[in-house]
Amino acid sequence: MKKETNLSVFLRGLLIENPVFVLVLGTCPTLATTASVVGALAMGLAAAAVLVCSNVAISLLRNLIPSAVRIPCYIVIIAGFVTLVQMLMHAYLPALYELLGIYLALITVNCIILGRAEMFAGKNGVLRSALDGAGMGLGFTLALLAMACVREIFGGGTFWGLEIPFISNYKIEFLTKAPGGFLVFGLLIAAVNAITKCRAIKKKDFGCETCPSAGACAAKPCPAADENLTTKVGMTEKEEKENGNG
Repeated sequence: MKKETNLSVFLRGLLIENPVFVLVLGTCPTLATTASVVGALAMGLAAAAVLVCSNVAISLLRNLIPSAVRIPCYIVIIAGFVTLVQMLMHAYLPALYELLGIYLALITVNCIILGRAEMFAGKNGVLRSALDGAGMGLGFTLALLAMACVREIFGGGTFWGLEIPFISNYKIEFLTKAPGGFLVFGLLIAAVNAITKCRAIKKKDFGCETCPSAGACAAKPCPAADENLTTKVGMTEKEEKENGNG
């Protein structure tokens, strides 16, 4: 297998493995904070900062963290950086802090951040982990901005809070509501699939090794990791019956 360059590690989060439109992660903050461009940008940058910092910290400590408790350790590290971002935003950007509300604290359990910690930062060096975090964070931010632009411009008739002439008279308020968010989300996913011709990430790439939640269920067998699992179980049961009859 050809080794990835540092540039490819950074760029893959923008489109090929975009965390929102391809991996479909972080859906909750994506739908909740994209009614306005300001909120989307603030959430994207906050999550990106936490992602880069946590990736670097986890990469530095990866040889010191016991494998059995790595997920709790990752969450503690991520929570520390989220708290720092919250305190800074509360002190210097109170309006944005109030705008994001609970979703700022929920960055702690954002599956994008925990997923990159488990899949990449815990297995790679500091530089590559930082680039991975920056690329995924930028991809997340761009995805939020893409959704926010559509929802705020066509749904609210404004951009960055400023009214847009003509469009404001024909705005589709439905787009600013939750169902409208799902509609825009689906259309943008379809657009990304059309651009990449559905080759952004292959079905065979999914499995235990690439699953962000693999650490939480590592003790259980995964059917995706072993296509012959059912056959093997059936053979075991048959052998037990034969031994019992013998």
